[in-house]
Amino acid sequence: MNTRIIRRTSVTLPSLNEPGLYLSNISSLEGGRGRIAEFQYADAGLRDLDLADTHLMDGRITGLTAQRTRFDRLRVDSVEFTGCDLSSLQWSDSKISRVVFTGCKLMGASLDGLTLDNVVFEDCRLDYCTFTGVQTKGPVIFSRCSLREATFTRTDLGAGLFADCDLRLTEFDTGRYRDLDLRGNDLSQVRGVGALKHVIVNRSQTLQLAEALAAELELTYGEDLDSA
Repeated sequence: MNTRIIRRTSVTLPSLNEPGLYLSNISSLEGGRGRIAEFQYADAGLRDLDLADTHLMDGRITGLTAQRTRFDRLRVDSVEFTGCDLSSLQWSDSKISRVVFTGCKLMGASLDGLTLDNVVFEDCRLDYCTFTGVQTKGPVIFSRCSLREATFTRTDLGAGLFADCDLRLTEFDTGRYRDLDLRGNDLSQVRGVGALKHVIVNRSQTLQLAEALAAELELTYGEDLDSA
């Protein structure tokens, strides 16, 4: 199986080039009687996309754009999402395994109660996203993603890694972050520094975390008072 490896984190990727696997073109992700397998779905522009109690397996979804998207109780196994615009997506109570999102826009998405297992977000826009009650059962990589003002609440990211991501005003609220790998990111403007116990950073990032903590404490500096 193909893998994506960054530092100590290794993610198993979808197996879509296996001998004997043929992906059929489909015109819709809806109406699949609960299961869609071995498929290709490309270049659809939709007003609404609602999927519930559906299993997507062994497929590629490319260039999908939807103005309003809701996924509920969805199982996704060995699927690639490429160049999709699913801004304002509402995705809840689902399991995602061996899935890659490449060059996707998920700005303002609400991800609630998801289980992530071997998932990669690469070159994606995740600004203003809310991750609530998200659990990682396997490794998860965010690589070269923008997560400005994203919020993680009651989230388990112990098997996660961020690499070269924009974390300006990204908030880490209550959750489990032990062993989360944050090396190679600018942490000077993250929020919720107190929640980031036992994460992995480089020594050079200590000053960035101190800067973030100082901003969070809204300190007043005596030098400023003396010069007033």
